[in-house]
Amino acid sequence: MGEVAGTLRWGLIGCGDIARKRVAPALRDGRGCELVAVARARAELAEGFAREFGARHWFGDWRELVRDPEIDAVYVATPVDLHAPQTIAAAEAGRHVLCEKPMALTTAQCRAMIDACRANGVRLGVAYYRRFYPVIRRIKEILAAGEIGRVGLVDIRAFEWHTIPEDSPRSWFYRRERNGGGVLMDFGCHRIEVLLNLMGPVTEVLGLAGNTLFQREVEDTATACFRFATGTMAMIAVAVSIKEPRDSLDLCGSEGSIHVPVLNQGALRVISGGTERLEDHPPHPNLHQPLIEDFAGAVLQGRDPDVGGETGFEVQRLIESVYGTHG
Repeated sequence: MGEVAGTLRWGLIGCGDIARKRVAPALRDGRGCELVAVARARAELAEGFAREFGARHWFGDWRELVRDPEIDAVYVATPVDLHAPQTIAAAEAGRHVLCEKPMALTTAQCRAMIDACRANGVRLGVAYYRRFYPVIRRIKEILAAGEIGRVGLVDIRAFEWHTIPEDSPRSWFYRRERNGGGVLMDFGCHRIEVLLNLMGPVTEVLGLAGNTLFQREVEDTATACFRFATGTMAMIAVAVSIKEPRDSLDLCGSEGSIHVPVLNQGALRVISGGTERLEDHPPHPNLHQPLIEDFAGAVLQGRDPDVGGETGFEVQRLIESVYGTHG
């Protein structure tokens, strides 16, 4: 990313756990960024959150935030069912939008968001922050250099133990009408974006999603196989029904292999030409900050963000292929 000239004035819609831990600090501290306003459904808590992160405006109604003339861009950090209406309203108010993942409930909603931003001349980004992991960029360099030859198979595993009480504010994760699905929508989407980034367009999908442990209306486990235009195949398995955590990425090629035991940590093992080496490429301490700085730079420099609406659309298309739904 080039040098950023100027400042992008941000409004944050949604003040949940991730917004507090990562998004708000990045909007406040990121290069070319200023956090100006926040909105949260619980109006009585909006002021405290705003003061905590130095925002000078706070709203109980997100519609007031998108109309605030001091706002240039909006970060949408709300449940998935709100992403499309909030993004479209912000675009129609002339605000650039960086939307949390997954982009929306359906590909039809994703397309409406893209069209609204394009029609109103604003930028649209989606918060797939693993695009900016140094270890992912390093893998792309190794692949481009041909060090492991032609990649035949990629394997991704992501397991977390996930239980949310019914009375928790986060219980919407288990409601299909709010989240669109379960583990595949929640963090499986991140792994699909990683595959698209590394391997390119997908031509064929086979998948299964269901409940192996919990009695929920959304899946606790999902698996999928992808065939890419290059011929490479990939497998992903994601679950919130397994106690032992896992976050692995393995790429196996005709001349060697790449192994990342914990993607969120960045250690890398490369086997090629009869030798093995270890590298370490840890992510930024605030995983959202490189994403947000890239989006601010895109707006200020008049370019597209690295992770735009079309990426969000394609991830959602592949999720729908696994679910056997469309639109």
